[in-house]
Amino acid sequence: MLAKCKAQQWSVEDLDWSVTPRAMERDAEEAVVQYFKDMAAIERLAGALFEEQRRLVSDPTLKEIFASFVVDEERHAVAAERLAAHYDVHHYRTYATTPALVRFTPHFLNAIQFFTPEIANAYITGGELLLDIALLRSLNDYVHDEMSERAMELINRDESRHIAIDFYMTEFYASPAYQGLVAQQPRKPLALQLKAWRAFAGVLVAAGPFLERVFFAPMARVDPSGKRLREAVKRMQILGSRKGVGDRPFYRFMNALRTTNRHRLLGPILGKVTRRLSGNFPEEFAGQLFDASELERADAMKIDELAEEALRAKYMN
Repeated sequence: MLAKCKAQQWSVEDLDWSVTPRAMERDAEEAVVQYFKDMAAIERLAGALFEEQRRLVSDPTLKEIFASFVVDEERHAVAAERLAAHYDVHHYRTYATTPALVRFTPHFLNAIQFFTPEIANAYITGGELLLDIALLRSLNDYVHDEMSERAMELINRDESRHIAIDFYMTEFYASPAYQGLVAQQPRKPLALQLKAWRAFAGVLVAAGPFLERVFFAPMARVDPSGKRLREAVKRMQILGSRKGVGDRPFYRFMNALRTTNRHRLLGPILGKVTRRLSGNFPEEFAGQLFDASELERADAMKIDELAEEALRAKYMN
């Protein structure tokens, strides 16, 4: 993987930015520019998480891999900014990062300093699956232009490496060997634990509006069938329910929220609260999207096979 990270680097300047964008209606042009504007901010949040993961791991190879991912995400952010400028042909209005994303960012940056490596990896894995399987592919199809296609091909190549490592780290952090090391660590002072919980609560509260406006609303336009979003959420659910992984506290908490969402009695009463805490996913995605046979099959697969299957989902019709 480290060899791939080094060999597959590229520059935004490698792309030919002189090509003429395809003609778009005003509504489409404004939407596309805004999506790329927000994408730049999202990529930088991903970079911050990878930097935190680089800091937390001790293995020198993993440190190098995560450092390369930080570089990747900044390059993606710059590419998204260039794409926003490229498609802003008529300058219909001034574009700014969506306010819900702006409000989410300080909560997130504050919280990541308290995240355990396991939780940091859970957030980056979920975000990368949503971004890679659903949003970027659907946005590229919606733009339907050679400039976007060239940039997205390179960005997707990077994201494939990221997801492969995300899955690998998910299994690593759930392993008995790693949990044995965690059990030997001294308990954190109560004041620090309370500070961490406050930071985590801030992320949970701000995450709903952020996901709604930056992921789900755009997906309603670029993927009106909901097929790709459903596939991304399903992959998140299966990974979080996998044998060993689903036993970890963070995933147990998230799975319990999903169980409450679909409960015959508790769902109608607590569904709104639990959906907000779990990211305010559209109601049709708030329940369980996989069946017992699919989870059994995932449990029997090696983690790299499961990652490869998730990556193939990017190219579904």
